[in-house]
Amino acid sequence: MRVSSSRTRHRNRDLASLVVAGAVAAAACGSVLFGRPGTAAADPIEQCTATTGAIVAVDFTHWGGGVVRGCDAHPTTGMNLLHAAGFTTAGTEHDGPAFICRLGTGTFNNGTQYPTPAEEPCVNTPQATAYWSYWIAEPGQQAWSYSRFGAGTQKPEPGEVEAWVYGGTDIGGTSGAPGFAPDSVRAKSGGSSASPSAPLSPSATPSPTPTPSPTPTSTSTGPSATGDPAAAAAWLARQLVGGDHMENWAVEGPDHPRTALTAIALAAAGTQDPALRRTTAFLSAHADAFLYPDGPAGRPDAKAAALLALVAESTGGDPRAFGGRDLIAALTGHVCTAAGENGKCTAAGDFLGAASPWVQSLGVIALQRAGVTPPAPALARFTVLQCADGGVAGSMIVAGDHCESDPLTTGLAVLALRTAPGYETAAKKASDQLAAGQQADGSLLPYLGAPGDTISTASAAQAFRATGQDTRRAAATAWLAARQGTDGGFGPDASTTDPDPAATEQAILALTGTDLTSVRHNPDATAPPTTPATTPPTSPATTPPAGRTPDAAKGSAYLTDPSRLINGRYYEGFPAFADFGLTIDGAYALAATGTDDAALRRIVDFLDQPGKDAGERTVNDWTGIGTEYAGGGSIGKEALLAEAVGRNPRAFGGHDLIAALAALVCTKADQSTGCAAPGNYTYATSVFSQALGIMAQLRAGDSTNAAPAIAYLKGLQHQDGSWPSLIPATGDSDVDSTAMAVMALALVPGDEAARAVDQGLDWLAARQLPDGGFPGAAGDSTNSAALAIQGMTLRQSTYGAQIAKARDFLSGQQNGDGGFNVASAGQPGSDVRASTQVLGGATGISFGTLFRELGGTSTPTPTPTSTGTATPTATPTGSPTGTPTGTPTGTPTGTPTSIPTNTPSPTGSPATAGPSDTAAPSTGDGSATWSAGGIDAPADGRGAPAGGAAAQTGSGSLAGTGTQALTLTAGAGVLTALGAAAVLVARRRAAAAPGRHR
Repeated sequence: MRVSSSRTRHRNRDLASLVVAGAVAAAACGSVLFGRPGTAAADPIEQCTATTGAIVAVDFTHWGGGVVRGCDAHPTTGMNLLHAAGFTTAGTEHDGPAFICRLGTGTFNNGTQYPTPAEEPCVNTPQATAYWSYWIAEPGQQAWSYSRFGAGTQKPEPGEVEAWVYGGTDIGGTSGAPGFAPDSVRAKSGGSSASPSAPLSPSATPSPTPTPSPTPTSTSTGPSATGDPAAAAAWLARQLVGGDHMENWAVEGPDHPRTALTAIALAAAGTQDPALRRTTAFLSAHADAFLYPDGPAGRPDAKAAALLALVAESTGGDPRAFGGRDLIAALTGHVCTAAGENGKCTAAGDFLGAASPWVQSLGVIALQRAGVTPPAPALARFTVLQCADGGVAGSMIVAGDHCESDPLTTGLAVLALRTAPGYETAAKKASDQLAAGQQADGSLLPYLGAPGDTISTASAAQAFRATGQDTRRAAATAWLAARQGTDGGFGPDASTTDPDPAATEQAILALTGTDLTSVRHNPDATAPPTTPATTPPTSPATTPPAGRTPDAAKGSAYLTDPSRLINGRYYEGFPAFADFGLTIDGAYALAATGTDDAALRRIVDFLDQPGKDAGERTVNDWTGIGTEYAGGGSIGKEALLAEAVGRNPRAFGGHDLIAALAALVCTKADQSTGCAAPGNYTYATSVFSQALGIMAQLRAGDSTNAAPAIAYLKGLQHQDGSWPSLIPATGDSDVDSTAMAVMALALVPGDEAARAVDQGLDWLAARQLPDGGFPGAAGDSTNSAALAIQGMTLRQSTYGAQIAKARDFLSGQQNGDGGFNVASAGQPGSDVRASTQVLGGATGISFGTLFRELGGTSTPTPTPTSTGTATPTATPTGSPTGTPTGTPTGTPTGTPTSIPTNTPSPTGSPATAGPSDTAAPSTGDGSATWSAGGIDAPADGRGAPAGGAAAQTGSGSLAGTGTQALTLTAGAGVLTALGAAAVLVARRRAAAAPGRHR
């Protein structure tokens, strides 16, 4: 994913373009001027050392320049580092200064910013093949990696070096890295340029795709097709020596690896907390003995660092401070650069001491769970370790060696690679190889001629679950369940009944539906169960279990705080440049929860008038309506808001948004007009944007003109039910995009659309993580969980339990100030964009049916001032009537309530209320109920479009929409909408025309 902005969290399957800055845009393309209009005064390079300050290097080689370095002795963000180092930046007209479109420096060509207006107009988001990408190398790191955050939120460490390179990358940044080594530009190096070294980028090794074996039918006659993981955990706990560690007859003293794996298995079971606490404490107390097998003066062992990090991550600990050690740094700082290292490196890219691909995968997973992008060479190593049949070797082979696939290492590699940007295809081939090797009884063989093996089968079962192959997973777990002994333990294979710790550990993970990427159980945060884990539930499985729900009132107060919502809009980072996409997201959240109708009205009036931000821009400048760069996603997002609050989308913001959408439906593929294919909206570069446009048209009754767009969206669905994130499709599968697609198709009548929705929801529900969250751009993402809730609530009666679990997860991510974290791991702290997504999404109301009438709310009467700020005088007009017009239930009604779309827009002065008014008491009910919100529409259509879909109100879907897979996750002023976890897919038409925007 492309990273070059100020708020992009590396989206696993998207290009992210994030960025940062403020500077001079070219007058030739009509760009607004932002930031420093000339060469900034840089900190002297000598003020940065190997332990203080940070270096940034910008590569102007594309234009005949060199690599120019700069220093910031006291950087606060990557954006600050750029400017303090003497570089100037310019954004785009659409995205604002938060998206770096141009860079310049006074030391090259008199400060000319590149690319020039002739190369790139900087109106919309630049194309994926030509943009400024953002790279990081932490202290001691020898390879570049994409920044997990945008420059506006990336916090440089002392001794860190950052780089900006112009060109292109593939999805995930596995190519296009800087052509110079981090050490060549670190503070210890001299000069302003460096000789480039070969970039680190994996090259895929073609391999045939195996044909999966026929789906097995389990013949298990055991007592349970699912086994008894609680009994297995109890057996495992009884094997602990001294109650806190495992030992091995072949080795004197504690067996640290086995102890770590036991701890993870106990966490997966969640039924042996006393033993888990003791085991974790033992590992923490003996971390050095495990981590430094050659003594304290030696270097850390990769297997130990990875396993200890996974123990910390699985039990609520901090892998950066476990046993007094930073285990993440131990991994990232010790990647082999060549074979050798006293036998600890088989090849470049190995984690130091990794003796098998199993360890290499452990290292990758540990880093991913910590929110760290694995070093590119470590991932590239799998291109050699993967055999021609798609499986992964059982040993650390090098190029040219014989490659024999091993199901254990292959299963773990699937888990490691499936969310590694650029390696989805490799993970799919590995998964297919496991499927091809599955036997008719559900087992997998460790090698040809051997009996079915517990560890191999358990590893494959985890991979099958992670990749949505539920039938194969069920067959594998049924076979495993038959291997369980009466004492609870598992034998290693079909011919050996004696229980074995290694087999039991892996079986527990498989039977609990978890794996090393998702186990999460804090033994200190849960009370001991009052009933055995095996006690059958007393209520039907379709009844949502009791659980926490987010505090809507606190969340709303966070969003409407005058320091955030200013004069009816959000300014995320740049005071003169309102973030219109985020502003609409905030309105969706308030409409969904019904907690502050006055604030909602101010936002809607500001957009509808249309009001201007401090830079004299209106929402029309953001959507580009009426220009050659108009984007279907942005206009669809605006139109949906009008429809959601009872305004007329055919007369909102001074434009007929529905007619504009109809005109943007492509009739042919044409890069010059931003069209990927017939039916695509112009410059709609993601499924997210496509879905927004469709929902807006259908809600307005324009089904005829929307038909090509609907057909195109249907055609993007994968066979497994999922949708990709990007347009044109890249082969990935994405939670957020799938949720949006099913919401759009739920408005389409007919069995075909109904089947597409059902298939999409089946895939979506299977992606849920054990903690209730869902995988997204930022990892275990709050944004993705919220969107998944909205999707699954379309079939409330089927997915009630999953919905409740997801809401409980979101509740755990709400902070004391009412805001929400971006993800369960990574930088903690409330994020406005994530909070808008969570608040609306947690209600379960689809964007396609969200409705909150504002007719009875008070209308502030602003008193204009010389600065354009108003002091409102709100005059309530009786009891608030901005309450829900209906109560969504999980039962379809015979006659759906139509959604008003032609309500005239209220007249009056623009509601440009001053900051003091943004926190005014709500005129709504003040407390949102997290209702089921389900439609459970009949099989013939999930609600008719344009008045045929039941309106849901009171709590609804929040639109992290905006710009789809073009999401900037993180920092200042980006218009993206998928929440802080989304990614701004930076694509645009080729040649001189700028690209697709939201």
